[in-house]
Formats: sequence, structure tokens, C-alpha cells
Amino acid sequence: MILTWDIIRRTIEVLWIINIAFAIWTVFRSRRSVVATWAWMLVLTVLPGIGFILYLFFGRQLSHDEIFAIQEEQKKVQRHYLAEQRDMLKEHDLLPEKERLPRVRMLSELNLNNDDAILTFDNQVKVFISGPELFDQMITDIKNAKKSVSLEFYTFYSNQLGHRVLKALEEAAANGAKVRVIYDASGSRGTKASFFDHLRELGGEAQPFISTSKKHWFTTPRLNYHLHRKLVIIDHHIGYIGGFNIGDQYVNKSPKFGHWRYTHLRVIGQSPILMEVRFAMDWNTSIRRTNLPKFELKELKPFTVNRKDINDNKNVAMQIVSSGPDNQHYGIRRGYEGIIAGAKKYIYIQTPYLIPEESILEALIIAANSGIDVRIMVPCMPDHPFVYRATEYYAKYLVAHGVKVYKYNDGFIHAKTMVSGSNISSVGSANQDFRSYTLNFEVNSFNYNPALTQELKKIFEKDLDKCTLLTNDYFAQQSSWLKFKQYFSRLLSPIF
Repeated sequence: MILTWDIIRRTIEVLWIINIAFAIWTVFRSRRSVVATWAWMLVLTVLPGIGFILYLFFGRQLSHDEIFAIQEEQKKVQRHYLAEQRDMLKEHDLLPEKERLPRVRMLSELNLNNDDAILTFDNQVKVFISGPELFDQMITDIKNAKKSVSLEFYTFYSNQLGHRVLKALEEAAANGAKVRVIYDASGSRGTKASFFDHLRELGGEAQPFISTSKKHWFTTPRLNYHLHRKLVIIDHHIGYIGGFNIGDQYVNKSPKFGHWRYTHLRVIGQSPILMEVRFAMDWNTSIRRTNLPKFELKELKPFTVNRKDINDNKNVAMQIVSSGPDNQHYGIRRGYEGIIAGAKKYIYIQTPYLIPEESILEALIIAANSGIDVRIMVPCMPDHPFVYRATEYYAKYLVAHGVKVYKYNDGFIHAKTMVSGSNISSVGSANQDFRSYTLNFEVNSFNYNPALTQELKKIFEKDLDKCTLLTNDYFAQQSSWLKFKQYFSRLLSPIF
């Protein structure tokens, strides 16, 4: 019996060593952040077997083939659109001379150099914070489409709102508009490919993002690397960008969460052309294993820089900045860092998930301790318990270091905004967390306009009436078990 147990013990030791060896090979063969690397090492070594199952769904990165396909599409569009603006940048003529404000110039050049984000000027913007109002307007615009509708969403549920949007898309297709839909198969779980069959019969097209099949999401068992973008472009000149998804809960029909507080922009002008450029790249990447036709560059509306006064309240200067695991540019995160680093008076942030990387975390603390009014608004309840406990951990840490964190009490705040100074703001799909910084495909607008900035600032300040300011005492009174969950969730936050 002693010999038998000794053999069992040695067998376990050998299997443990083999597990560690496989863990090292699995994690270190892919390029990822040091924090994420060691977090995965912890999971794979502490949870042998189970850890590899988790890695299969959460940890596998995009294949080199997928990354190459995305980058090739981007190169084609960059050559097509960027030459003129790069020449203007070299000649220091990107912004009108009287509007070369240091912060705006710094941030716009950062986004152009880092993410190839073209600066547009001729944009009229309307802000939506109500789901019913937004989708009423969006559906009307889709139904009135004459040439094309390009739509991509993380979530496109086949519920009441989903059917309303689909019916509008079918009506546009029946009237001769070219309709294309991209959706994230995991984010739209429960929506079957057959949901779009009638749209296809009418000449429209629908395709899951980067999928080997348009029918089975599980053919690619990867729960990370989602298409988290939310874009709609109609007739090449009307664009929607922001945080809303397509589903009943986003129009306040969720018994659990009640009111959902989002922020979304409707843009008419030049920037929708760049939104459609982003869509075209996503479309061409997603359909490369299907028989669907590519989005040809000749379909895109010709673009020329039409400079206007960025302090003209009727014309919003705007850049469409995207990011994703296909590159190491971290366009949106670095744009956020640029806003924070250049702040002089205040920084207002709304985010449903507060799990910032060290660079953002330290920048916020430095700003707060430099006398800048840094305020962050987060939800009062979790939609993902694990993520919410990590949010609580970072909220506690920021509060302890001088940042004001508010808990929004009127339902669930899911807005993704940053506002600072007299004329700088960002609205889009990216949250303040690891997933949005590195794991998801995101898109934000970076806006330079005093009227829009002031409107978003007032919206934030009005939301404060429905908030509770979190304090050190608030966190000190929490139970030991809750604190443990916060610390544990924070430990694994870089990978989930």
C-alpha cells in the first residue's frame, strides 16, 4: 500500500510538472501584457485541466491568419484615404491656424499618428441618452435609406426591438438600398442565422464577425475578442456611434435593471464616411471564408478635407478611432491617456466597468492630486458580478487616492464617455477596462467642439443628482467576504 500511494503521489507530481510545462508553452507563445500573462499562468497552474478549458474559451488569441486579414484590409483603406491628411500634418496645416489650440492639436495628432484617424470638420451632431428616442430616429433613417445601410453591433437580439430594426432593414432592402449587417455571434447569442433569412431574400446580407460559419457561433470556441463596436451608416452621410446595443433591455424593458442610461451620437457630415471605412474593413475581414461579396472601396463616398472653425457650434471636428487585438496601437486607450494627461480643470468619465490598466489608473490619480476635478460614474448594480467586484476594488483604490467616484442609482448606467476642458470629449463603445483596451474590437469618436463638450458636461452633472458619492467610510464598512471577492476579482481581471 505504501508503494501504491508513493506511485500515485509521483504520478501526480509528474502530471503537475507536465501541466506547468504546457501552461508555460501555451501562455508565453502568444504576445500579451505581462499582467495578463501571469494571470493566465496562475489559472493554468492552480486549476489543472479546468484552467485549460477556461483558456480555450477565454484565452485563445486571434490566429495569425485572422490578424493578417484584418491588417491587410486596413492597409488598403489607409493608402486610399490617408495621404492627403498626412501631407497636411507635415505642413503643420491640419488645423485652421487660429484654432491650433495645444490640447486639440496634441490629441488630434496623437490619434492621426497612432491610429491613422483622419480629422473631419463638417459634422452636425445630436446626442441621445434615451433608448426609445434613439431607436425611433434610427429606424426612421433606415427606412428612408436610398442607397445603403451598413450596420454592425455587438448585440442584435431577436426580440421586440430586434424585430423592429430588422423590419426597417428589410424595408430599406426592398426599396433598393444595399443593406449589410455584421453582428457578434456571442454577444447576440440566441439570435439564429435564420433570423436574417427574409432580409437575405430581399437582397440584404448578414454575417457574424470573424466566423468560419454564419450559422454556428460555437465553431470558434472563443469568448474573447468580440466585435464590441456599435455603428450604423446610412447613405454614406448619416452615422450613429456610441454605446447602445439592439435589444429590449436597452429600451428600458428589463425587469432586473429597469432604466438603461446610455450615450449615443447621430452624426451627419464627413465622419460617417470614416465610420463606413471602419465597417468596410470589418465586413471584408468577416466574409473572407464565405461566398458574400466584398465591400469595394469604390463604393465609399469620396473624401476630401473640408476644414472649418472647430469653435463653430454647428460644425463638430471629429476623429473616428478604433482599436482591437489585431494591433498593438491601443488607439482608444492612448486617446484616453491623451485627454487625461492634457486636462487642466476637470475630467468627467462615465463607464459601466472600471478596471483600468496601470497607465490610466496612475494618470487619473496624478490628475486628481494635481488639483484637477476627476469624477467617475459607475453603476449601482452588476450585470456581470465578477466584473462588478473588480470595479468596486478599483473604485475603492481611486477614492483612497483623491478621485471622486459616484454610484448611479437610477437603473444601470452603460454610457462610455469622457469629457474634459472646453472642447474635448469622447463617446463610443469602449469601457474603462482591460477588455475594451486590448481584447475587444472597439470604436469611439473623439470630438473637438465647445457646444458638444458643454452638452455632455451638463448631462454628466444632471446625472449626478441620481448618484451617491462613494467614500472611504463606505468601503470600510463592507464585509470581509465582499472585500475578498473584490480582491480575487481584481486578481483575474486582466483575462476575463
